[in-house]
Amino acid sequence: MAWFNPLSWFSGAGPKVEAGKQIGLSANASASVTFDKAMTISAFFASVRLIAELIGSMPIQAIRTDPKNGSREHDPNYGLWRLLNYQPNRYQTRTEFFEALAVNLVTWGNCYCAIERNAAGSIISLIPLMASQMAVDILADGSLSYVYRSGDSVRVYAPSSIWHVKTFGNGVVGLSTLSFASNSIGVALDVNKRMSSLSANGGKPAGLLMIDKVLSEPQRAAIRENFKTMRDGNPDNLFVLEAGMTYEQIALSPADMQLLETRRYQVEDIARFMGVPSVLINDTASSTTWGSGIQQIMDGFYKVNLRPYLERFESSIKRHLIPREDWDAIDIEFNFDSLLRADRATRLDANSKAINSGQLTPNEARRAEGMQSLAGGDKIYLNGTLVPADDESLEDDSDVE
Repeated sequence: MAWFNPLSWFSGAGPKVEAGKQIGLSANASASVTFDKAMTISAFFASVRLIAELIGSMPIQAIRTDPKNGSREHDPNYGLWRLLNYQPNRYQTRTEFFEALAVNLVTWGNCYCAIERNAAGSIISLIPLMASQMAVDILADGSLSYVYRSGDSVRVYAPSSIWHVKTFGNGVVGLSTLSFASNSIGVALDVNKRMSSLSANGGKPAGLLMIDKVLSEPQRAAIRENFKTMRDGNPDNLFVLEAGMTYEQIALSPADMQLLETRRYQVEDIARFMGVPSVLINDTASSTTWGSGIQQIMDGFYKVNLRPYLERFESSIKRHLIPREDWDAIDIEFNFDSLLRADRATRLDANSKAINSGQLTPNEARRAEGMQSLAGGDKIYLNGTLVPADDESLEDDSDVE
């Protein structure tokens, strides 16, 4: 049974996919890139954390659609919603569960859960599986098989036992951001390594120790040994030179002089791979992005980066977890409005306009603000007149002379 190659459709001869190992695109990276190493790069770590924590923090709702009038309202008694919202499995809360899925999705391009059902076929638990340890195989009949490796054990799952969410790709698996960004991350790792080396060496550059006579090889070796700490030792040492010796420092190489600029560029490059505006991961290089424009940047990030991730989760939940007979009636949705929630003054002004235009009842607006409903507050009021829409005094009197 051959491993399915998720990149061969794109590159013609993609690397072999093996569970537990990173896709081989990092072979040309300047440093060996693994997930753990990539997470030591602050820009990559901050981008992954930002997306994962935002997804994990958003409330979810089970929206039931009335087939008669098309109205939609939250159904708190729907079993799948209660499972996802309160205890997806024995180990995790809802927030921890969706954060774990999001970390796999934004780094490996795929996230997987093992589906556990009771005797009646209802889902009772969803166990996240590491995407780096999963391989997908297409069988001869076109069906999929999921092969999961954990240590020395191998387990094969049928599609009905796996919840699979994927990013854009060939339709079977998503493309791994970590693999395709490995060259950029490798450069950042190399820069960090070089800066650590300079820091450990007290920032000392290379130098020349000059003597005005010819030395034998043993003498050269002895001098190198005696004065090697001049280059890589304690920067506070006092060295005494004798016999006409002089020390001349060699200036930093152009590569060393550009370390800060290279490091700053890697922040932007990694953020570009992750689809995160660099200002949202505390990159202050462009100070003009702060101020009045930051809200627009955040709104754009929510809509063009975060929203597609949420849509993938929502559509995959319906496809894999909701019974087919409930497809027309039930949707599990993230409450995206919680992220776009405006400040209180703006919300109150919007609620006032919505009530005056008949789009909201006073109680709907009060509940949205976390306040108790009032008697008589469930009526629709007309714009400007502030009287109930069913008031008999508003009957058409056009025939009265």
